Amino acid sequence: MALTRDQIAQRAARELRDGYIVNLGIGMPTLVANFIPEGVDVWLQSENGLLGIGPFPTEAEVDADLINAGKQTVTARKGASFFSSADSFGMIRGGHIDMCILGAMQVSEQGDIANWMIPGKMVKGMGGAMDLVAGVRKVIVVMEHCSKRGDAKLVKECSLPLTGKACIDMVISDLCVLEMDQEKRRFRLTELAPGVTTDEVLEKTEAELLVDGEPAEIAF
Repeated sequence: MALTRDQIAQRAARELRDGYIVNLGIGMPTLVANFIPEGVDVWLQSENGLLGIGPFPTEAEVDADLINAGKQTVTARKGASFFSSADSFGMIRGGHIDMCILGAMQVSEQGDIANWMIPGKMVKGMGGAMDLVAGVRKVIVVMEHCSKRGDAKLVKECSLPLTGKACIDMVISDLCVLEMDQEKRRFRLTELAPGVTTDEVLEKTEAELLVDGEPAEIAF
């Protein structure tokens, strides 16, 4: 059975480590904040100049001036810091962000990512995605395995405009977990969603995958 968006986010949250500074992309990645493991203290950073994003506010807590990079209202945790977007991008480009979790439209078998536009459709712009995939130590993608039309999103080569090349370390989809083998430059199938088979993943994946034995089941 395919994972829900919340379950994908919950699995991604297991990659967080105590003390990490983490940037969460727009959309599904923002759900990761709801599943930070107990005892793990992470600092969420936003491109628009906030380190220390707290939980989403209740209606009574909403402050229209306190937003993340996706224009969602947020709260600030104790010890949070506010600064210019130039300083925020300096943190990203300078290698000071431990992990980012992004959505994607396509990911290639070599770890290229396309996640910012579909030609012919109106878009707001690149945002911080290009800087994140180039400057962050570990980049994780969370996404549905196939598009709404049923097309594979893990492809041999991205047909959409690229955000970055050979930059993705892990993909967590509704069907499985894939980890990049840095030497072979291919993703290895390491975990399966409950009830999902290796054959089903291979059938719905255009990219070449590495498979060593029977992958573990993702437990919740």
